[in-house]
Amino acid sequence: MFDYRPVGYVIGLLVAALGAVMLLPMLADLISGNEHWFVFLVSSLVTMLVGGLIALACQNGIEAGLTIRQTFVLTTGVWVMLPVFGAIPFVLGETQASYTDAFFEAMSGLTTTGSTVFTGLDHLPEGLLLWRGLMQWLGGIGIIVVAMVFLPELRVGGMQIFRSEAFDTFGKILPRAGQIASQISVIYFLLTAVCALVYGSLGMEPLDAVTHAMTTIATGGFANYDASFGAFGAGAEYAATTFMILAGLPFVRYVQMVAGSWQAPLRDPQVRAFVGILGTAALLMVLWQVSQSGRDWEPAIRKSLFNVASIITGTGYASEDYMLWGAFPVTLFFFVGLVGGCAGSTACSVKVFRYQLLFGAIMTQVKALHSPRGMFPLRYDGRVVSEDVLNSVMSFFVMFTVTLGALSAALALTGLDFITSVSGAGAALGNIGPGLGPIIGPAGNFADLNTSAKWLLSAGMLIGRLELLVVFALFTVNFWRR
Repeated sequence: MFDYRPVGYVIGLLVAALGAVMLLPMLADLISGNEHWFVFLVSSLVTMLVGGLIALACQNGIEAGLTIRQTFVLTTGVWVMLPVFGAIPFVLGETQASYTDAFFEAMSGLTTTGSTVFTGLDHLPEGLLLWRGLMQWLGGIGIIVVAMVFLPELRVGGMQIFRSEAFDTFGKILPRAGQIASQISVIYFLLTAVCALVYGSLGMEPLDAVTHAMTTIATGGFANYDASFGAFGAGAEYAATTFMILAGLPFVRYVQMVAGSWQAPLRDPQVRAFVGILGTAALLMVLWQVSQSGRDWEPAIRKSLFNVASIITGTGYASEDYMLWGAFPVTLFFFVGLVGGCAGSTACSVKVFRYQLLFGAIMTQVKALHSPRGMFPLRYDGRVVSEDVLNSVMSFFVMFTVTLGALSAALALTGLDFITSVSGAGAALGNIGPGLGPIIGPAGNFADLNTSAKWLLSAGMLIGRLELLVVFALFTVNFWRR
């Protein structure tokens, strides 16, 4: 019989920890003299109480480690339960949101998707703005740990190829998780701090600098203004572009750099491919803007780099409405968003390494057709790719395509038009943020969608953030068999 107690214990502790974090926006409201602080006090007490009771109820089931099945349930359960409680301040607070909108916003925050249902961000209390940033910041560090510790162990979508990179976790998940989390957390915190200082030096107010630094390094994209980064100057756009790219690189490479291996990122094939794709897409955008609209080179370069970096990393910031750039840029943005950043980063979507393995497998098959008797093992970063890694990558692509189609169809059944349905499904599964079209594009938001569409998109965010197969495995009969 499946033992839920270890899973419940960890989830209870994390829920209680989320409640404790709610005290930070409470302090922000107190310092600013805003009576909204009471909302976070109530939300914090309720969340810590419930989380603590869950942990106490499951305490007698603590074991030395987690089984694979328990790890699957835990990974999904955490990303379901935290938004349930993260939504409370939006329901009780000044937004007076319905629970559907509040849960959508919390899920979008913790999965670092960046889609929002709120307008009038410029006038929200300081505490709510900070809470949105904190949720994304916590979700960013959370997904890095999941990607580097649990997903390779769960053999999800080819992530096991990174198991031998620096951390072999098999059979000792929790002890190694603590060590990995501590190393990555320091890097994550330092990048956030440096980003906040840079934003502050460029003229941002302290609250703006801190919250935007958190959502930048988390590649989340929640902004404090309806105009997103259009509310800031050129310097802030260049700084955000730099830090979004840094956040899209594997954090394990930063750990290796600190340990003395300064060339670790340069030797990583996915880093080189990521930078190459980003640079190529940005160059095409620049040439299009200059040739088609006669835009000057500097703003064309700045806007192209910023928005391409925002979409490919899944951050979701916008500095202007790129839907007005023309059909070609909009199409390119859609496909760039489905590429994503590097594995082991806060970036979202399919991830570069999976495309590298896919194209490598295609080239191997082409060579085999030309030379049937030849031996052409698929290699990645100098190592032979095992059959199970390749199978999981192919499974991921199939599941991603099928899920994208199914979610698009489900959204269309709720009454949404084709562009909104397809781009919304892609934005949710890829955790990208904005979609395409006048409703959910960079100049709009998700507020006008119907209730059914919001719940479908919330599910899509969760499935996409956890690499699809982690969630889908829970709905198979074999998973629950003894």
